[in-house]
Amino acid sequence: MQSGSEIVISEVQGGVLPAADLDALAETLMQSVALGASIGFVLPFGFVQAQAFWQKLLPAFERGERRLLVARLDGIIVGTVQLVVDQPANGEHRGDVVKLMVHPDGRRKGIARLLMERVETLAREAGKTLLVLDTVTGSPAQTLYENQGFTLSGMIPHYAMSTGGILESTSVMYKVLI
Repeated sequence: MQSGSEIVISEVQGGVLPAADLDALAETLMQSVALGASIGFVLPFGFVQAQAFWQKLLPAFERGERRLLVARLDGIIVGTVQLVVDQPANGEHRGDVVKLMVHPDGRRKGIARLLMERVETLAREAGKTLLVLDTVTGSPAQTLYENQGFTLSGMIPHYAMSTGGILESTSVMYKVLI
């Protein structure tokens, strides 16, 4: 990290995002997909599609069904993760960690780790006692999650298509917070 660079993790309150932040989130999503992140999208995938994704989620953030954390590097959004808190009655204790991504300009600076630490704190504050997530089996993300204390529950072969069109296995992971 450059001398003087500052990383700040914060929650977006009420689903209110200025246009510049929406653009930065769209750029982060677009760049992450371009680099092969398995976060639900396949190529070709562009900026307009990325903007539409974030616009579609704004009401869920506003209603509090999803919580949005962003990482800013020197004031610019370069990473994000979501916590799905709206669960059925028998799963109110659980939170789903989804869409962890870091822009190429923010990689190798510990931003993903900081986002995961903060999402765990957010989950605890929301009364969650279990976190669940899934990731590409054998990926650097799986190693990150293991290093954050997540346990492998199992693997599902041919679960999701990669950005390049190949079916990949997914590892389902969890972390008990009590």
